This record gives sequence, structure tokens and C-alpha cells, in this order.
Amino acid sequence: MPYSSHPHPMSPLAITHSTLTNALGQGNAAVFSALKNQRSGLAPCDFLDITLDTYIGRVADLEALPVVSRLKDFDCRNNRLAQIALQQDEFEIAVVAAKARYGADRIAVIVGTSTSGILHTELAFRERDPVTGALPTSLHYRETHELSSAPAFVRHYLDLTGPMLSISTACSSSAKVFASAWRMLQADLCDAVVVGGVDSLCLTTLYGFASLELVASEPCRPADADRGGISIGEAAGFALLERRENTPDAKIGLLGYGESVDAHHMSTPHPEGLGAELAMQRALDRAGLVAGDIDYINLHGTASRTNDSAEDKAVSRLFGPHTPCSSTKGWTGHTLGAAGITEALIGLLCIEHGLIPGSLNTRHIDPSFTSQIVLQNENRPITRVLSNSFGFGGNNASLIIGRLDA
Repeated sequence: MPYSSHPHPMSPLAITHSTLTNALGQGNAAVFSALKNQRSGLAPCDFLDITLDTYIGRVADLEALPVVSRLKDFDCRNNRLAQIALQQDEFEIAVVAAKARYGADRIAVIVGTSTSGILHTELAFRERDPVTGALPTSLHYRETHELSSAPAFVRHYLDLTGPMLSISTACSSSAKVFASAWRMLQADLCDAVVVGGVDSLCLTTLYGFASLELVASEPCRPADADRGGISIGEAAGFALLERRENTPDAKIGLLGYGESVDAHHMSTPHPEGLGAELAMQRALDRAGLVAGDIDYINLHGTASRTNDSAEDKAVSRLFGPHTPCSSTKGWTGHTLGAAGITEALIGLLCIEHGLIPGSLNTRHIDPSFTSQIVLQNENRPITRVLSNSFGFGGNNASLIIGRLDA
């Protein structure tokens, strides 16, 4: 049976706990404080010996915070970042309580990442034996670099034994974890899912995006007429998803998701945003909503010329000129494989606190844009947020986070 462009409405999932860590700070309170006070986490690049003229969103002190000794083979920047996030906002306590309800074997782990712990391997290559070329014995490739590294680390760290999945679809990786979690729960493979995303700074992404001429020499300016490219950041975020009937007190949940692959170009979205529009429409259909039900759209908004333009066209066709939109990458930078969950959970904070964050650093909106780009923070009640994440290869995902009692 062909996949329908208009999927049937789905049963919402409760988001019973969540946590965020990025350049704005460790934990939800630090992230929200920076958003509220319009304080960016971007700073001139000071990572390792990289000399690129760009700004980055760096998480402080990762170099001094190894993973727990029982998991020392997993020690790398990426898993250190995941560990810090897991230690915030009483997330571990929430997972312990879920284990008591369902059992460790009935809690799945799904983590999105783009480059995993590739930095660990990059640094190991600097230490090759000059005669034999042999890599140092300190390199544990499977536990640090393989795409399964992050979910395996999280699963071991939380002492879970349920299904485990890694998703790597570039910048939509940790948005797609929500869709996979819903399907896994529907299939009764588990009773709860720890979803997450983690991506950390490395040589491959910094030099790679610079070689594509996609990085800006200033803090990124999404939707700006003079936007010059992205600012790369690092982040980790996690959420605990459960069936709504098992968590009657839950206030906020996943109402809908939409995915598409437009396959227009390896690194450039369809210029009219056709894949983006399809993902957003599918999310609305699954949630049983129409465009007017969305109070705020967290744009993918990378500040690249082509991405922002294509997304504006897609949003304008679907939502018109009245739904408030902004990008939060001026705060965190583009956190790549962690962008999906970072921005979905920022949306959750916006619902909890009644905040629409303006597009930080954006000074003059591109005059060709017709969606409603918000430049200054606005305080107002928010019931539902749509969060967009669009990756290389046309891997698109849109999530709708909202109040379950609306």
C-alpha cells in the first residue's frame, strides 16, 4: 500500500521528562534563562588548534569531565556531552521511576547523532606511530566513533536493556527519534522510550562546512538579508516518552510528526521547499490539526542563503503571513545531529513559560521573505509549537509539541 500524503491522526505521546545542555548552559533552567534574556552562547572559535574565522557554540569544561569509570572505554567528547545532559534536571531519577513501572527491558533508547565521536578518531590519527602508522591503543573505535556509540553509552549509563537504535540523517537525526519512538511504542516493543540527540564539535564538521563555504565569520543571522552562513554548535538533549494512558498527569506531549525525503540535492534543499512543506503538512495531519492551530514555528533557520529561503517559501504557503516564526540557532549555533531535539525541547520550554523567542542577531529580514519572522522576544500563551529540522540529502522532519489538555 503506498504511503499516504495525508496520514491518519495519531495518539499523542506524553513527554514526561526532558533535559537540554548546549552553549547556553547545562540544564533547562540555564537554557531558558539565556533565551529569556537574549544572551547568545556563540563566541569566536577557540576549539583545539583550529584557525577558522568563525563563531561556535561550545559547551564549557567538557575536556575536564570524563565519563564514569565503569564506562571508560566510551570516553570521548560526544559521550561526555551526553553524560552531562543526562545528569541535569533529575532526568536519571525519572528514568529510575520508569524502570520501576515498566522494567529495564521495556524502555528503549533512540539517539540521533551526525558525527558521533569522530573527534576521538581524528585526534588518534595525530598520534599514529611514525614508523608503522599504527593507531594508539587508547582508540576504542566501537565505543566512541561508531554511530551506535551514543545510544549504547546512554543505555549502559542508565542501566536499560530494551531496544536500542541510532539515527543519523544529518541535521534531522534527533527530530526523527520522536517518530521512531512513536512507531516503536505502537508496535509494543517497549513501554517507554528515552529519545535524545548529541553532537559535539570536531574537525570534520568545522573544516567540512568551511570547505562548503557555509560558515559565517560572525554569529549567524537567520533570515537576514545579509546572512552569511551557519555557526556550528554542540549540544545534547533527552526526553522520556510514554503512552498518554499510563501518564494521566502529563501536561505536554508529542502531538504529531511528519517526515519526507525530497532528494533534490546532496547538500541543498529543494528551492521551493517542497520536501519541507510535505513534512510540515504530514505533522499537521497526524496531529489532526490545521495550520491555524499552531502558535509558534521554530524554524530550521540555519542562516544559509538557500535553506532559509526555501523554508520561508514552504512556511508561507502552508501557514501564510500570520504564524510567528523564528530560529533559535543565533543562541545555540547549528548543533547538527542534536538540532532536532534541541529545538523541539526549546519549543517545550516556550509552551511552559509562554515565550516566543526572536531570531537573535537578525537585523534586517530578507525582503523576499513573506512568513512572519519575529525579531524580539514576545510573551504570550502558547499551546502548540511546530519545530522543523531539515538535513542534507533532503531528510526532513517536523514535530508538533503541545499541551495535552488543549
